[in-house]
Amino acid sequence: MFKSLMNALKVKELRVKILFTIAMLAVIRLGSAVPVPGMNVSVFQNWFKSLSSSDSFGFMDRFTGGSFENMSILALNITPYITSSIIIQLLTIAIPKFEEWQRDGEDGRKKLTALTRYVTVALALIESIAMAIGFYRNQGFLSEQSIFLVIQVVVALTAGSAFLMWIGERITENGVGNGISIVLTINILSRMPSDFKALYDQFVSGKPIARGVVSGLIIIAVVVAMVVMVVLLNGAERRIPVQYAKKIQGRKTYGGNRSEIPLKVNTAGVMPIIFAMSLFQFPIIITQLVGYKGTGFWGKFVAYLNQSNWCNPNHWEYSIGLVVYILLLIFFAYFYTSITFNPIEIAENMKKQGGFIPGIRPGKPTSEYLNNILNYIIFIGACGLTIIGVLPILFNGVFGAKVSFGGTSLIIVVSVILETIKQIESQMLVRNYKGFLED
Repeated sequence: MFKSLMNALKVKELRVKILFTIAMLAVIRLGSAVPVPGMNVSVFQNWFKSLSSSDSFGFMDRFTGGSFENMSILALNITPYITSSIIIQLLTIAIPKFEEWQRDGEDGRKKLTALTRYVTVALALIESIAMAIGFYRNQGFLSEQSIFLVIQVVVALTAGSAFLMWIGERITENGVGNGISIVLTINILSRMPSDFKALYDQFVSGKPIARGVVSGLIIIAVVVAMVVMVVLLNGAERRIPVQYAKKIQGRKTYGGNRSEIPLKVNTAGVMPIIFAMSLFQFPIIITQLVGYKGTGFWGKFVAYLNQSNWCNPNHWEYSIGLVVYILLLIFFAYFYTSITFNPIEIAENMKKQGGFIPGIRPGKPTSEYLNNILNYIIFIGACGLTIIGVLPILFNGVFGAKVSFGGTSLIIVVSVILETIKQIESQMLVRNYKGFLED
Protein backbone atom coordinates (compact mmCIF):
# COMPACT_ATOMS: atom_id res chain seq x y z
CA MET A 1 0.00 0.00 0.00
CA PHE A 2 2.72 2.48 1.03
CA LYS A 3 4.84 1.47 -1.95
CA SER A 4 1.95 2.21 -4.33
CA LEU A 5 1.39 5.58 -2.65
CA MET A 6 5.07 6.54 -2.85
CA ASN A 7 5.22 5.55 -6.52
CA ALA A 8 2.06 7.58 -7.20
CA LEU A 9 3.60 10.67 -5.57
CA LYS A 10 6.43 10.51 -8.09
CA VAL A 11 3.93 11.06 -10.91
CA LYS A 12 2.98 14.75 -11.21
CA GLU A 13 -0.61 14.13 -12.34
CA LEU A 14 -1.34 11.69 -9.53
CA ARG A 15 0.54 13.81 -7.00
CA VAL A 16 -1.71 16.78 -7.79
CA LYS A 17 -4.82 14.60 -7.39
CA ILE A 18 -3.64 13.18 -4.06
CA LEU A 19 -2.72 16.62 -2.70
CA PHE A 20 -6.09 18.00 -3.86
CA THR A 21 -7.86 15.18 -1.99
CA ILE A 22 -5.84 15.84 1.17
CA ALA A 23 -6.61 19.58 0.94
CA MET A 24 -10.35 18.90 0.64
CA LEU A 25 -10.24 16.55 3.64
CA ALA A 26 -8.42 19.25 5.64
CA VAL A 27 -11.23 21.69 4.79
CA ILE A 28 -13.77 19.14 6.06
CA ARG A 29 -11.96 18.69 9.37
CA LEU A 30 -11.70 22.46 9.82
CA GLY A 31 -15.41 22.82 9.07
CA SER A 32 -16.17 20.21 11.72
CA ALA A 33 -14.86 22.63 14.34
CA VAL A 34 -17.02 25.60 13.26
CA PRO A 35 -20.15 25.71 15.49
CA VAL A 36 -23.65 26.43 14.23
CA PRO A 37 -24.50 30.15 14.77
CA GLY A 38 -26.41 30.77 17.98
CA MET A 39 -25.80 27.30 19.48
CA ASN A 40 -24.66 26.78 23.06
CA VAL A 41 -22.36 23.92 22.11
CA SER A 42 -21.37 23.06 25.69
CA VAL A 43 -25.04 22.69 26.70
CA PHE A 44 -25.69 20.43 23.71
CA GLN A 45 -22.62 18.31 24.43
CA ASN A 46 -23.67 17.82 28.05
CA TRP A 47 -27.12 16.73 26.88
CA PHE A 48 -25.56 14.43 24.29
CA LYS A 49 -23.30 12.73 26.85
CA SER A 50 -26.12 12.42 29.39
CA LEU A 51 -28.28 10.29 27.11
CA SER A 52 -28.86 6.91 28.72
CA SER A 53 -28.86 5.29 25.27
CA SER A 54 -26.28 7.36 23.45
CA ASP A 55 -25.71 4.60 20.88
CA SER A 56 -28.66 5.97 18.92
CA PHE A 57 -26.95 9.28 18.23
CA GLY A 58 -23.54 7.61 18.39
CA PHE A 59 -24.36 5.84 15.11
CA MET A 60 -24.82 9.27 13.51
CA ASP A 61 -21.88 10.85 15.31
CA ARG A 62 -19.39 8.24 14.12
CA PHE A 63 -20.43 8.89 10.50
CA THR A 64 -19.99 12.64 11.00
CA GLY A 65 -16.55 12.42 12.59
CA GLY A 66 -17.69 14.14 15.79
CA SER A 67 -19.36 17.01 13.92
CA PHE A 68 -22.75 16.09 15.36
CA GLU A 69 -21.54 16.02 18.97
CA ASN A 70 -19.79 19.37 18.41
CA MET A 71 -22.92 20.64 16.59
CA SER A 72 -20.81 22.21 13.85
CA ILE A 73 -22.10 23.52 10.54
CA LEU A 74 -21.27 20.05 9.14
CA ALA A 75 -23.33 18.24 11.79
CA LEU A 76 -25.60 16.55 9.22
CA ASN A 77 -22.53 15.66 7.16
CA ILE A 78 -23.20 13.33 4.20
CA THR A 79 -25.85 11.22 5.92
CA PRO A 80 -28.63 12.91 3.85
CA TYR A 81 -26.69 12.01 0.69
CA ILE A 82 -26.33 8.38 1.78
CA THR A 83 -30.06 8.19 2.56
CA SER A 84 -30.89 9.87 -0.74
CA SER A 85 -28.73 7.41 -2.70
CA ILE A 86 -30.44 4.47 -0.99
CA ILE A 87 -33.90 5.90 -1.75
CA ILE A 88 -33.07 6.49 -5.43
CA GLN A 89 -31.63 2.96 -5.78
CA LEU A 90 -34.77 1.45 -4.28
CA LEU A 91 -37.02 3.59 -6.49
CA THR A 92 -35.30 2.29 -9.63
CA ILE A 93 -37.21 -0.95 -9.00
CA ALA A 94 -40.59 0.67 -8.45
CA ILE A 95 -40.44 3.45 -11.09
CA PRO A 96 -39.87 2.28 -14.68
CA LYS A 97 -38.57 5.72 -15.74
CA PHE A 98 -35.74 5.52 -13.20
CA GLU A 99 -34.90 2.00 -14.37
CA GLU A 100 -34.79 3.30 -17.94
CA TRP A 101 -32.41 6.09 -16.90
CA GLN A 102 -30.19 3.53 -15.19
CA ARG A 103 -29.85 1.64 -18.47
CA ASP A 104 -29.34 4.74 -20.63
CA GLY A 105 -25.64 4.94 -19.91
CA GLU A 106 -23.95 8.26 -19.12
CA ASP A 107 -26.97 10.49 -19.82
CA GLY A 108 -29.23 8.41 -17.61
CA ARG A 109 -26.69 8.34 -14.78
CA LYS A 110 -26.41 12.13 -14.94
CA LYS A 111 -30.19 12.44 -14.49
CA LEU A 112 -30.15 10.05 -11.52
CA THR A 113 -27.20 11.95 -10.02
CA ALA A 114 -29.03 15.27 -10.35
CA LEU A 115 -32.14 13.76 -8.76
CA THR A 116 -30.01 12.38 -5.91
CA ARG A 117 -28.68 15.90 -5.27
CA TYR A 118 -32.16 17.41 -5.10
CA VAL A 119 -33.38 14.70 -2.72
CA THR A 120 -30.23 15.20 -0.60
CA VAL A 121 -30.94 18.91 -0.15
CA ALA A 122 -34.61 18.18 0.61
CA LEU A 123 -33.68 15.58 3.26
CA ALA A 124 -31.07 17.90 4.78
CA LEU A 125 -33.68 20.67 4.96
CA ILE A 126 -36.22 18.39 6.66
CA GLU A 127 -33.67 17.07 9.17
CA SER A 128 -32.32 20.55 9.96
CA ILE A 129 -35.85 21.92 10.50
CA ALA A 130 -36.66 19.05 12.87
CA MET A 131 -33.40 19.61 14.78
CA ALA A 132 -33.88 23.39 14.93
CA ILE A 133 -37.40 22.95 16.33
CA GLY A 134 -36.01 20.57 18.94
CA PHE A 135 -33.32 23.11 19.88
CA TYR A 136 -35.96 25.85 20.15
CA ARG A 137 -38.14 23.75 22.47
CA ASN A 138 -35.25 22.74 24.74
CA GLN A 139 -34.22 25.69 26.88
CA GLY A 140 -30.53 26.45 26.78
CA PHE A 141 -29.57 24.94 23.41
CA LEU A 142 -29.89 28.30 21.63
CA SER A 143 -28.36 31.50 22.91
CA GLU A 144 -31.81 33.11 22.63
CA GLN A 145 -35.34 31.91 21.83
CA SER A 146 -35.66 33.57 18.42
CA ILE A 147 -37.34 32.42 15.22
CA PHE A 148 -34.65 34.25 13.27
CA LEU A 149 -32.02 32.19 15.06
CA VAL A 150 -33.93 29.00 14.24
CA ILE A 151 -33.83 29.98 10.55
CA GLN A 152 -30.08 30.55 10.83
CA VAL A 153 -29.63 27.06 12.26
CA VAL A 154 -31.69 25.51 9.44
CA VAL A 155 -29.73 27.38 6.75
CA ALA A 156 -26.35 26.55 8.31
CA LEU A 157 -27.04 22.82 8.67
CA THR A 158 -28.59 22.46 5.19
CA ALA A 159 -25.78 24.45 3.55
CA GLY A 160 -23.17 22.39 5.40
CA SER A 161 -24.60 19.12 4.12
CA ALA A 162 -24.83 20.47 0.54
CA PHE A 163 -21.26 21.77 0.80
CA LEU A 164 -19.96 18.34 1.81
CA MET A 165 -21.84 16.74 -1.08
CA TRP A 166 -20.15 19.25 -3.41
CA ILE A 167 -16.71 18.49 -1.93
CA GLY A 168 -17.30 14.76 -2.37
CA GLU A 169 -18.14 15.24 -6.04
CA ARG A 170 -15.07 17.45 -6.56
CA ILE A 171 -12.84 14.77 -5.03
CA THR A 172 -14.36 12.19 -7.39
CA GLU A 173 -13.68 14.44 -10.41
CA ASN A 174 -10.32 15.99 -9.50
CA GLY A 175 -8.92 13.73 -6.77
CA VAL A 176 -8.53 10.02 -6.19
CA GLY A 177 -11.21 7.51 -5.26
CA ASN A 178 -14.90 7.97 -4.68
CA GLY A 179 -15.31 11.35 -2.97
CA ILE A 180 -18.36 10.54 -0.84
CA SER A 181 -16.79 7.29 0.40
CA ILE A 182 -13.52 9.06 1.23
CA VAL A 183 -15.36 11.78 3.18
CA LEU A 184 -17.17 9.09 5.16
CA THR A 185 -13.91 7.23 5.77
CA ILE A 186 -12.02 10.27 7.08
CA ASN A 187 -14.90 10.99 9.46
CA ILE A 188 -14.73 7.45 10.87
CA LEU A 189 -10.93 7.51 11.11
CA SER A 190 -11.02 10.81 13.00
CA ARG A 191 -12.91 9.13 15.86
CA MET A 192 -10.60 6.13 16.20
CA PRO A 193 -7.78 7.77 18.25
CA SER A 194 -10.24 8.80 20.97
CA ASP A 195 -11.76 5.30 20.88
CA PHE A 196 -8.39 3.63 21.38
CA LYS A 197 -7.64 6.05 24.21
CA ALA A 198 -10.99 5.16 25.82
CA LEU A 199 -10.14 1.44 25.56
CA TYR A 200 -6.69 2.10 27.05
CA ASP A 201 -8.14 4.07 29.96
CA GLN A 202 -10.80 1.43 30.60
CA PHE A 203 -8.82 -1.81 30.35
CA VAL A 204 -5.10 -0.98 30.59
CA SER A 205 -4.41 2.24 32.48
CA GLY A 206 -4.20 1.83 36.26
CA LYS A 207 -4.50 -1.96 36.09
CA PRO A 208 -1.87 -4.47 37.34
CA ILE A 209 0.90 -4.91 34.75
CA ALA A 210 0.02 -8.51 33.85
CA ARG A 211 -3.68 -7.76 33.51
CA GLY A 212 -3.03 -4.58 31.52
CA VAL A 213 -0.69 -6.37 29.09
CA VAL A 214 -3.13 -9.23 28.55
CA SER A 215 -6.03 -6.79 28.04
CA GLY A 216 -3.97 -4.77 25.54
CA LEU A 217 -2.99 -7.88 23.59
CA ILE A 218 -6.62 -9.06 23.47
CA ILE A 219 -7.78 -5.67 22.17
CA ILE A 220 -5.08 -5.65 19.47
CA ALA A 221 -5.86 -9.27 18.51
CA VAL A 222 -9.60 -8.57 18.19
CA VAL A 223 -9.06 -5.45 16.06
CA VAL A 224 -6.49 -7.18 13.80
CA ALA A 225 -8.74 -10.24 13.43
CA MET A 226 -11.70 -8.07 12.42
CA VAL A 227 -9.60 -6.16 9.87
CA VAL A 228 -8.35 -9.44 8.39
CA MET A 229 -11.92 -10.76 8.21
CA VAL A 230 -13.07 -7.58 6.45
CA VAL A 231 -10.21 -7.83 3.93
CA LEU A 232 -10.99 -11.49 3.21
CA LEU A 233 -14.72 -10.85 2.95
CA ASN A 234 -14.17 -7.84 0.71
CA GLY A 235 -11.89 -9.71 -1.69
CA ALA A 236 -13.62 -13.10 -1.75
CA GLU A 237 -15.42 -13.95 -4.99
CA ARG A 238 -16.72 -16.88 -6.99
CA ARG A 239 -15.65 -16.77 -10.64
CA ILE A 240 -18.03 -18.33 -13.16
CA PRO A 241 -16.27 -19.38 -16.42
CA VAL A 242 -17.90 -18.20 -19.66
CA GLN A 243 -17.09 -19.59 -23.12
CA TYR A 244 -17.94 -17.68 -26.31
CA ALA A 245 -18.77 -19.56 -29.49
CA LYS A 246 -16.61 -19.06 -32.58
CA LYS A 247 -18.05 -17.08 -35.48
CA ILE A 248 -16.58 -17.09 -38.98
CA GLN A 249 -17.15 -14.00 -41.14
CA GLY A 250 -15.33 -14.19 -44.45
CA ARG A 251 -11.78 -15.23 -43.73
CA LYS A 252 -11.80 -14.01 -40.13
CA THR A 253 -12.76 -15.91 -37.01
CA TYR A 254 -14.38 -14.07 -34.11
CA GLY A 255 -15.10 -15.25 -30.56
CA GLY A 256 -13.93 -18.52 -29.14
CA ASN A 257 -12.35 -16.78 -26.17
CA ARG A 258 -13.01 -17.43 -22.50
CA SER A 259 -13.87 -14.98 -19.73
CA GLU A 260 -15.26 -15.04 -16.21
CA ILE A 261 -18.15 -13.55 -14.27
CA PRO A 262 -16.79 -12.51 -10.85
CA LEU A 263 -19.49 -12.85 -8.17
CA LYS A 264 -18.41 -11.16 -4.94
CA VAL A 265 -19.21 -13.09 -1.78
CA ASN A 266 -20.13 -9.85 -0.05
CA THR A 267 -22.26 -8.67 -2.96
CA ALA A 268 -24.23 -6.11 -0.96
CA GLY A 269 -21.19 -4.61 0.79
CA VAL A 270 -21.98 -2.71 3.98
CA MET A 271 -25.52 -1.76 2.93
CA PRO A 272 -27.32 -4.53 4.90
CA ILE A 273 -25.75 -3.29 8.16
CA ILE A 274 -26.64 0.34 7.35
CA PHE A 275 -30.23 -0.60 6.44
CA ALA A 276 -30.77 -2.70 9.56
CA MET A 277 -29.10 -0.24 11.93
CA SER A 278 -31.05 2.70 10.45
CA LEU A 279 -34.34 0.88 11.03
CA PHE A 280 -33.39 0.21 14.65
CA GLN A 281 -32.04 3.69 15.40
CA PHE A 282 -34.82 5.78 13.83
CA PRO A 283 -37.45 5.12 16.59
CA ILE A 284 -34.80 5.72 19.29
CA ILE A 285 -33.71 9.05 17.82
CA ILE A 286 -37.31 10.25 17.45
CA THR A 287 -38.09 9.18 21.04
CA GLN A 288 -35.13 11.10 22.44
CA LEU A 289 -35.76 14.22 20.36
CA VAL A 290 -39.36 14.49 21.60
CA GLY A 291 -38.16 13.90 25.17
CA TYR A 292 -40.22 10.77 25.85
CA LYS A 293 -39.40 9.40 29.31
CA GLY A 294 -42.15 6.79 29.64
CA THR A 295 -41.61 3.21 30.73
CA GLY A 296 -44.69 1.69 29.11
CA PHE A 297 -44.91 -0.42 25.97
CA TRP A 298 -43.06 2.11 23.80
CA GLY A 299 -40.27 2.50 26.36
CA LYS A 300 -39.86 -1.29 26.49
CA PHE A 301 -39.90 -1.49 22.69
CA VAL A 302 -37.16 1.14 22.38
CA ALA A 303 -35.08 -0.70 24.99
CA TYR A 304 -35.18 -3.86 22.85
CA LEU A 305 -34.02 -1.84 19.83
CA ASN A 306 -31.10 -0.20 21.64
CA GLN A 307 -27.92 -2.15 20.92
CA SER A 308 -26.29 -0.93 24.16
CA ASN A 309 -28.72 -3.28 25.96
CA TRP A 310 -27.83 -6.34 23.88
CA CYS A 311 -25.62 -9.10 25.30
CA ASN A 312 -25.94 -7.56 28.76
CA PRO A 313 -25.40 -10.39 31.31
CA ASN A 314 -27.91 -8.73 33.67
CA HIS A 315 -30.64 -8.37 31.03
CA TRP A 316 -30.33 -11.13 28.44
CA GLU A 317 -33.98 -10.67 27.41
CA TYR A 318 -33.03 -7.52 25.50
CA SER A 319 -30.84 -9.68 23.23
CA ILE A 320 -34.04 -10.59 21.37
CA GLY A 321 -33.38 -7.33 19.55
CA LEU A 322 -29.99 -8.73 18.47
CA VAL A 323 -31.68 -11.84 17.01
CA VAL A 324 -34.06 -9.62 15.00
CA TYR A 325 -31.08 -7.50 13.91
CA ILE A 326 -29.24 -10.58 12.58
CA LEU A 327 -32.34 -11.72 10.67
CA LEU A 328 -32.64 -8.25 9.14
CA LEU A 329 -28.97 -8.36 8.10
CA ILE A 330 -29.53 -11.60 6.20
CA PHE A 331 -32.79 -10.32 4.67
CA PHE A 332 -31.23 -7.06 3.46
CA ALA A 333 -28.21 -8.94 2.07
CA TYR A 334 -30.56 -10.87 -0.22
CA PHE A 335 -32.80 -7.86 -0.88
CA TYR A 336 -30.02 -5.44 -1.86
CA THR A 337 -28.33 -8.04 -4.08
CA SER A 338 -31.64 -8.68 -5.85
CA ILE A 339 -31.91 -5.02 -6.88
CA THR A 340 -28.28 -4.66 -8.00
CA PHE A 341 -27.68 -8.01 -9.71
CA ASN A 342 -30.08 -9.44 -12.28
CA PRO A 343 -29.24 -13.05 -13.34
CA ILE A 344 -31.97 -13.03 -16.04
CA GLU A 345 -30.53 -9.93 -17.72
CA ILE A 346 -26.98 -11.31 -17.56
CA ALA A 347 -28.12 -14.65 -19.04
CA GLU A 348 -29.91 -12.84 -21.90
CA ASN A 349 -26.87 -10.67 -22.67
CA MET A 350 -24.61 -13.75 -22.69
CA LYS A 351 -27.01 -15.50 -25.08
CA LYS A 352 -27.06 -12.52 -27.48
CA GLN A 353 -23.25 -12.40 -27.52
CA GLY A 354 -22.94 -16.14 -28.09
CA GLY A 355 -21.63 -16.85 -24.61
CA PHE A 356 -22.47 -19.80 -22.39
CA ILE A 357 -21.35 -21.39 -19.14
CA PRO A 358 -19.71 -24.77 -19.85
CA GLY A 359 -22.19 -27.54 -19.08
CA ILE A 360 -25.15 -25.12 -18.76
CA ARG A 361 -27.60 -24.38 -21.56
CA PRO A 362 -28.04 -20.70 -22.52
CA GLY A 363 -31.16 -18.75 -21.50
CA LYS A 364 -33.31 -19.77 -18.55
CA PRO A 365 -31.03 -22.66 -17.33
CA THR A 366 -28.15 -20.15 -17.15
CA SER A 367 -30.17 -17.62 -15.11
CA GLU A 368 -31.32 -20.39 -12.74
CA TYR A 369 -27.74 -21.59 -12.35
CA LEU A 370 -26.50 -18.06 -11.58
CA ASN A 371 -29.37 -17.51 -9.16
CA ASN A 372 -28.62 -20.74 -7.25
CA ILE A 373 -24.93 -19.88 -6.92
CA LEU A 374 -25.81 -16.31 -5.93
CA ASN A 375 -28.14 -17.50 -3.16
CA TYR A 376 -25.39 -19.72 -1.81
CA ILE A 377 -22.64 -17.09 -1.74
CA ILE A 378 -25.00 -14.36 -0.43
CA PHE A 379 -25.66 -16.52 2.62
CA ILE A 380 -21.92 -16.94 3.20
CA GLY A 381 -21.41 -13.19 2.82
CA ALA A 382 -24.32 -12.46 5.17
CA CYS A 383 -22.82 -14.78 7.79
CA GLY A 384 -19.47 -12.98 7.47
CA LEU A 385 -21.21 -9.60 7.80
CA THR A 386 -23.08 -10.87 10.86
CA ILE A 387 -19.88 -11.94 12.61
CA ILE A 388 -18.16 -8.62 11.87
CA GLY A 389 -21.22 -6.61 12.86
CA VAL A 390 -22.10 -8.53 16.02
CA LEU A 391 -18.61 -9.02 17.50
CA PRO A 392 -18.23 -5.36 18.67
CA ILE A 393 -21.78 -5.47 20.08
CA LEU A 394 -20.88 -8.62 22.02
CA PHE A 395 -17.78 -6.99 23.55
CA ASN A 396 -19.79 -3.87 24.29
CA GLY A 397 -22.50 -5.81 26.13
CA VAL A 398 -20.26 -8.22 28.05
CA PHE A 399 -17.24 -6.01 28.81
CA GLY A 400 -18.71 -2.52 28.37
CA ALA A 401 -16.18 -1.66 25.63
CA LYS A 402 -17.98 1.26 23.98
CA VAL A 403 -16.20 2.34 20.81
CA SER A 404 -17.37 3.86 17.56
CA PHE A 405 -15.37 1.65 15.16
CA GLY A 406 -17.88 -1.18 14.97
CA GLY A 407 -18.22 -3.67 12.14
CA THR A 408 -19.89 -1.08 9.91
CA SER A 409 -17.05 1.38 10.33
CA LEU A 410 -14.32 -1.19 9.71
CA ILE A 411 -15.97 -2.51 6.55
CA ILE A 412 -16.33 1.02 5.17
CA VAL A 413 -12.77 2.06 6.04
CA VAL A 414 -11.05 -1.09 4.76
CA SER A 415 -13.18 -1.28 1.59
CA VAL A 416 -12.62 2.38 0.69
CA ILE A 417 -8.87 2.21 1.34
CA LEU A 418 -8.49 -0.94 -0.80
CA GLU A 419 -10.65 0.52 -3.58
CA THR A 420 -8.71 3.81 -3.58
CA ILE A 421 -5.38 1.97 -3.78
CA LYS A 422 -6.69 -0.08 -6.70
CA GLN A 423 -7.76 3.10 -8.48
CA ILE A 424 -4.34 4.71 -7.96
CA GLU A 425 -2.61 1.59 -9.28
CA SER A 426 -4.92 1.43 -12.30
CA GLN A 427 -4.21 5.09 -13.12
CA MET A 428 -0.48 4.40 -12.90
CA LEU A 429 -0.93 1.39 -15.17
CA VAL A 430 -2.85 3.45 -17.73
CA ARG A 431 -0.12 6.09 -17.64
CA ASN A 432 2.56 3.44 -18.26
CA TYR A 433 0.58 2.13 -21.24
CA LYS A 434 0.30 5.65 -22.63
CA GLY A 435 4.04 6.15 -22.24
CA PHE A 436 4.73 2.86 -24.03
CA LEU A 437 2.43 3.80 -26.93
CA GLU A 438 3.96 7.28 -27.27
CA ASP A 439 7.44 5.80 -27.49
